[in-house]
Amino acid sequence: MANARAMPLDAENEAEVSLATLLRDIGRLHEITAEWTPEQQNAVKALGHAQDALQAEALRRLLRGLKDIPEAQTRLRELAGDEVIYAVMRHLGLMKASLNERIEEALKTVRPMLHGHGGDVEVVSITPPDRVAVRLTGACDGCPASAITLASGVEEAIRKACPEVVHIDTHPGNSSGHSAVEIVSPFSGEGVWLKATTLNAIPESGVLKIQLEDQSLILSRIGERVKCFDNVCSHMGMPLDAGEIQDGLLTCPHHGFVYSLQDGNCLTAPGVTLMAHPARVQGTDVEVRLS
Repeated sequence: MANARAMPLDAENEAEVSLATLLRDIGRLHEITAEWTPEQQNAVKALGHAQDALQAEALRRLLRGLKDIPEAQTRLRELAGDEVIYAVMRHLGLMKASLNERIEEALKTVRPMLHGHGGDVEVVSITPPDRVAVRLTGACDGCPASAITLASGVEEAIRKACPEVVHIDTHPGNSSGHSAVEIVSPFSGEGVWLKATTLNAIPESGVLKIQLEDQSLILSRIGERVKCFDNVCSHMGMPLDAGEIQDGLLTCPHHGFVYSLQDGNCLTAPGVTLMAHPARVQGTDVEVRLS
């Protein structure tokens, strides 16, 4: 029986499960493992990486076996539009990020700077292969420096991440406050709240360093208001958790850059800001949604 081959399962009668349901289940498991010891978490991550490697290799061999069959290639391109297939192929590194995803990743790099000035940027439309329309919102809408902000920040970020984009159109304000184009990477963690710690574990007017999903973070609080930032100084990328705190200001212990724990803005170099993540209090627990 050594040469026997497994027959594929009949999936015709299998009920489809939505991507949102599958990701919600994964998110719940992340919440459970967040309470485990670092050793247990590392073991789970190692298991996950090994399973991903096995699945990726199997799919690579499958794709290589079909690459010389034109009708198979056409069908594969059609199937890539399925949200679950696309999510898994992207997660395993077998498909390149779409233009939509790369634009969103580019905007994430400039949003902290815009948030520090009370503004934001939203995508109005994406017209493949080379045109994007964006709009500044909030305090940035109508600001005399809007054109400079777009040219030096938003446009530069998009062009760097998406060199095929030739045209970047800017639209006037009057936005609804929500992106006209909703862009969510299937495995970006958007919408998944992870338990980070308990409220009482965060020192009042101080910071707590935590590790969450392989990211080093710092949490600070005043009463029940919690802020979460990457544990990385925006100056030279050094950790901040050992810095001195006074009057709501955190001083980098390495080069003396001073940051407000209220909004992450840098007082030493205006316009520089810490990478922030949404945080909320649920009962006695503090949850974080990684950006």
